Parts: sequence; structure tokens; C-alpha cells
Amino acid sequence: MCGIVGTTGMINGVDIVLEGLTRLEYRGYDSAGLSVRNPDGSLQVHRREGKIEHLKNLIEQKKPVSSVVIGHTRWATHGVVNEQNAHPHGNDLFSIVHNGIIENAYEIKQELMNEGIVFQSDTDSEVFLQLLTLYFKQTQNIVKSIAKSFERVKGNSAFVIMSKMDEHLYAIKHGAPLVCGESAQGQLYVSSDPYALTGLTQNLIFPENSVIAHLNSDEQKISFYELNSKLSKRYKVEDKLDHQDVVSKGEFEHFMLKEIHEQPLLVQQFCHRWTEPEKRVIEQSSDLPHLFIFGCGTAWHAGLSIKNFIEKKTELRCSVELASEFRYRQPKLRKNDIAIFISQSGETADTLASAQLCREEGIQTLSIVNVKGSTLYRTCDQNYLIQAGPEIGVASTKAFTMQVLTGYWLSENLIQNKSLKSGIKPVEVLAQRIQELLGRSQEIQKIAEEVYSKKSFIFTGRGDYFPIALEGALKLKEIAYVHAEGYAAGELKHGPIALIDSEVVNIAIIAPELMDKTLSNAVEVKSRKGVIFTVGDEKQAVQMKEFSDYFLGLNFEGLAELAPLYVNVALQIFSYYVAKIKGTDIDKPRNLAKSVTVE
Repeated sequence: MCGIVGTTGMINGVDIVLEGLTRLEYRGYDSAGLSVRNPDGSLQVHRREGKIEHLKNLIEQKKPVSSVVIGHTRWATHGVVNEQNAHPHGNDLFSIVHNGIIENAYEIKQELMNEGIVFQSDTDSEVFLQLLTLYFKQTQNIVKSIAKSFERVKGNSAFVIMSKMDEHLYAIKHGAPLVCGESAQGQLYVSSDPYALTGLTQNLIFPENSVIAHLNSDEQKISFYELNSKLSKRYKVEDKLDHQDVVSKGEFEHFMLKEIHEQPLLVQQFCHRWTEPEKRVIEQSSDLPHLFIFGCGTAWHAGLSIKNFIEKKTELRCSVELASEFRYRQPKLRKNDIAIFISQSGETADTLASAQLCREEGIQTLSIVNVKGSTLYRTCDQNYLIQAGPEIGVASTKAFTMQVLTGYWLSENLIQNKSLKSGIKPVEVLAQRIQELLGRSQEIQKIAEEVYSKKSFIFTGRGDYFPIALEGALKLKEIAYVHAEGYAAGELKHGPIALIDSEVVNIAIIAPELMDKTLSNAVEVKSRKGVIFTVGDEKQAVQMKEFSDYFLGLNFEGLAELAPLYVNVALQIFSYYVAKIKGTDIDKPRNLAKSVTVE
């Protein structure tokens, strides 16, 4: 969610921080700002509501120069969106930026206000600033003051601190992402996302929870301390990211469209990576484990598809859990159970919390994740990288495809060590079919132009296509800001059919499997004057066109269990064009964040 970038060293850090914040725009934000330390030690804050471009215009006017700079893109949690609540927050002694939520902010704020401290914003973040200032006046020690302040606050947070007293930076986190880096030239960096540091650092350093990172520009190194001020070894060093990981839109109008078009090549590369199995996850025994799959949003939909693979290919029991709900009931876990966590970023707060719970229960943990070195990657016992490359569009497209494909491969290898060659043919066909489908984008665009103004969209599918109906609806509501819902087709008559009228579009997925039953559900909608957009088997075109207002015929032959992914790409294209016609911010939809790092 909120993006943090900081640097200290020998060079002007303003452009570095602005570039880092620009790279983190994809995370979602509503305001941006940076703070600099002037040569006389005074701290100066520059903030703007809205896009980073507004901040850049301000910086162009003010032209600040400093070797110590921290920056922030805010995604509002406490306090309305305005310049006053934008980060950094500062006073004469400190400037801070914060990613996360302070859960006990209200009670601490009341305590401090009773002592006569005046707050300048409505944010929870300023509570940390005021605590830090109070404790520093008592101790005259920055590290001790950070430790005492951090021990007072509850919740998942990451803080980066700049002080009047020196040209160093300090950082600490609990449950929120934080990464540091050093360059060969002695420049030091800190961020909430490795992507911001691409091409800048020799390596990536990930401090663990409650470890204070001290970016010492005098000694040109980063040291780590426990809360008791003793040196800490609780950090991990990972290889740096490649320059090629920094991406641009190229010839495409939006990152989302570019990422949709990247899918055929990614699917082809999938074939080359995993033609042979790795070590099996589960040893054959009479006491087979229960599999729990965790995810939020699109990752949860991917989990539903993966569950279908696992239940078809194995004798394992499997359930899919909303990570945001799992911890708040009383799950029955056994020591030999296995938990699989799905996340594009590897930083989703609810998913990380569920992973921590499972680890505490002694359960084996696996991740299906896109970002190597992310918190989820470093938390789980085994990791399966989807290798989708950076996904900048907030609404996930290629990551969903690669998550499901990774689950498809994993289902083949959970128990028996057999070659994937028997299952690789549908993957090869899938790459070809998606490429063909992209060539039909104008056909899908024309349908979008006909129905974009309707008041509501209901996506329906049966069996393996029910998760695709859910994902299709999510994509449309995310980027086009229209009401959309996904349903199992047979559930329409149990309530939702009451919504149907001439202003409601039913995107009916009618695949060869269960075709007759799914077709009858669509006919029920048509008889109630609903608009029918059928995505179905081209071999049944004559029959389906009889009741369809719009029909997109697809070639399901040879795709086997992967046909739902083929259909999903068609729905991605449809959602993209509806959003484009409506003129919404496709890559950075309002109110959304790419990486949801708070509950």
C-alpha cells in the first residue's frame, strides 16, 4: 500500500527518491511527499495531495538539495485525503514516514494530548512522531527513543526516520515490508518495496521484525540493532534485482493491457521451466494431510481453481480459505496438514498473518508467489515462484494466470514423482489459444462498446468456471467502477435472479462441461429480459446465438483442465475495454492498492 523510499550518502537524493516513488505508483496512493535535511540541520517537508506529478511540480519550483531524503506515497487509513495528512510528518527534530496501521493510536493520542502535545494531522502515523520526540527529549538517544516508541505502538507497521541531529536514516518494522541496500559508492537506501531499489544496490537486506536499521552515511554502511541497542544479526541478505526488472509500457497504452499481452510468452516459458518434476511435497502414507489454500481477492480465486486440480489429481482433502477471515475463527489444524499461500507481492498482510499462525502450529508452509525475497517468500518452508515478472497494473492479470498454472503443476507433483509431460500438452495449447484470442481484441471491444453503460453485470459459470466468474466480476468492478458479481450459474435462481431486468448483463460462461445445465440458466435470464453475453464453445454457436445478444465463440479443444484460464483472458480483455470506454484510471484504480499491507 503506502510506498516508502529513503536514501543517505554523498549525492543529492531528491531525484533518487522521486524516481523510487514513481516506481511505487502501482501500489496505489492518494498523496505524496518528501522530506530533506538542509545543510544547517533543519528539516523541510514538501507534500501534495494527488499524483506524484503534483509533487514533482512542487519540487521543480522549490529545488531542494540534500544528501538525506525520505519520501512517501500515502494510501489513506486514518484521516481524509489532503495535504495536511500526507507524509512525511515532521517537527524541528524528526521527519518520519510510515507504512501500516497503529491500532492503538487513539488511546496514545489521547494520552499525549492530555500532556499538552498538539497534533498537526488526523493520522495515526503522527502518534509515532510525537512519541519519538517525547522520548528523545528524555534520553537524548535516537536508537533508544525509536525502540521505546516502537514498543508502545501495536499493529503492522514500518517506519523510516530522519533526524536533525545527524545525516543518517533509521528504520524499523513489524509485519510490514522493509528492505535496505548499499551501493558500491557508499550510498545507502531503504524502501518498502525492492522494486524501488532496482539498479541502485549491490544487494538487498531484509531486517526482521523489531530490528532497528541504522543507515550510517558517515561510515557508509548499514548496522542493525535489537530494541535493547545491542547489535543484531536478525536480517537476511538477498541478491539484487536486475535492471531488466524495471519495466515500461512500451507500445501499450496501459500496463494492464501490456500484461494481458505478455501471457502467451509466459505460458510458453512455463512449459520450458517445468517439464520435469521436483521433489514431491507429500510422502505417500495412509494418513494423508489436509491441504489449506490461502489467498485474498484474485489470489483466492486462483486458490479455488487450484483446489479443483488437486481434488481431481489426488486423494487429498483440500479447502480454500480467505486469509482475512481464517485467524478469526477456530480452525482445526493437524501437525501433518499443509498450508499453501498465494500472493503476487508476497506482502499481503492477511496472508502473512495466516502463514505465521500456521508456522506457530508447526504446519508445513508453501508459497505460490511472484516476488523472490518478499516476506512471504522468506516465511514459508518451500516456495514456488510464478515468474510472471513485475506486474504494475493494480488489477492482476498475468499473475493470476501464472498462479493457477503453478498450482496445476504442483497438483501433478504433490504425491507421486511423475513426469509432467502427460500434462504439458494443454499448457502448450493454452499459449497458442491466448495468442489467437488477443488477435480478436477488436471483436471483444465492440461488445464492450454495446454494453458498457448497463447498470449491473452478473458473471456466471459452473464447475471449473465458477472461480473464473468470480475473477471476471472482480476485474470489471476494480477497473471500470461498475457493479459486478460472480455466481455459480445454478445459484441464480436462489436469489440473484430477482435483480434481472433489461439493464443487467449476464456474462454467461458456457463451456462444453455441464453445457446443457449452464445453458438453461442463461435462458432463464433471457426470459426475464436480461442482456446475455455468452462466452462459449464455438462448435455450439448456432444453438447459443438463439438466446444470446452477444456471443464470443472459443475453441476449447485440447485445453483440458486449463480451458478456464483461456476464458479468463477473454474476460480480462472485456473488462479492459469497458474501463477504457468509461475513462477510468485503469492501471491505478481509485481506492485500491496493489499490495495490501494492512488489515
